[in-house]
Amino acid sequence: MPDATLSEALKEAYASAPRGIVTYHTLEIRHPSFTEPIRIVRDRADLTAYLEADAPEDPGAEVTFIGYAFDFLKPEISPTGEPQMTITIDNVSRLITAAIENATATTDVIECTYREYLSNDLSGPQNDPPIHMQIMTVSCTVFQISAVAGFPDMRNRKFPTLEYTAESNPGLVT
Repeated sequence: MPDATLSEALKEAYASAPRGIVTYHTLEIRHPSFTEPIRIVRDRADLTAYLEADAPEDPGAEVTFIGYAFDFLKPEISPTGEPQMTITIDNVSRLITAAIENATATTDVIECTYREYLSNDLSGPQNDPPIHMQIMTVSCTVFQISAVAGFPDMRNRKFPTLEYTAESNPGLVT
């Protein structure tokens, strides 16, 4: 299935692979115990770019993503199943490992956001909206962090989310 969240510029870059334009894949990991979000880019160099106006942290701000070797599998776009993203971050610093280990010791949810940028337009992510997920499982070793992220539990949400009461809908009462 096509991904409707991708901008036209990113779709064109994927289709034609123009010379000199690079797609940057970024991850932002958030948790209440972190002093600031962990922001990484899949590159050898750091990347300074702007976040979207409705970002969970630092909306619209120019931030720096630290260059890291990481791999990921984007969630499958399909009408069936539960989309999940697998993330593997190699050669992780002790600071990141310690922050993730401390976060897993709490009951608070670890959240992550996946954004794509084009090297010729760092004014905001090219996937709109960016993919916001919760990390469901994570394991840390001295060499890498492996995580599986997914969407919040959609099966146990009430549907419809709108509640029809006598106060909000007087026509229900006779």
